[in-house]
Amino acid sequence: MERTAGGSLGSQYSLDALIDGDTLVITTLDRLGRSTQNMLAFADELRSRGAGLRVLNLGGGDVDTATPMGSMLFTIMAALAQMEHEIKRERVTDSIAKRREAGMDLGGRPRRVTDSQIRSAVRLVEGGETAAQVARDLGMSRATFYRRSRALPNQQAAI
Repeated sequence: MERTAGGSLGSQYSLDALIDGDTLVITTLDRLGRSTQNMLAFADELRSRGAGLRVLNLGGGDVDTATPMGSMLFTIMAALAQMEHEIKRERVTDSIAKRREAGMDLGGRPRRVTDSQIRSAVRLVEGGETAAQVARDLGMSRATFYRRSRALPNQQAAI
């Protein structure tokens, strides 16, 4: 019987659901674990339970880790998957560092309240309105209002 598993396969649930003769089906080998050592330990656990493994992006064939050839193939593919994961992480880290260095936006959630609105709100507070009320009108907490107003360029510490 084939059982498919979604999400992280490192969970105990995936292993607990398998019985002798089952085949665990995964889309890609990197879904099995983050490191070669982790994947090999998972394969050993599958073998001890009498379960097989099918990796769809390897042609959909069974990877029989009980045979020397299947075990070697699995080890090589696990090492390649780990290398690919590390290369991706390195690229992301480099990209973030370059964007920060260049002063570029890193993305994230767009701000609902603009700097111009914060400046206007600061003027209201300087005119006598309470910061709590002004922040509520903007739809933010008082602490967020103070943090945003302090972060404004050319803003006096009037608040």
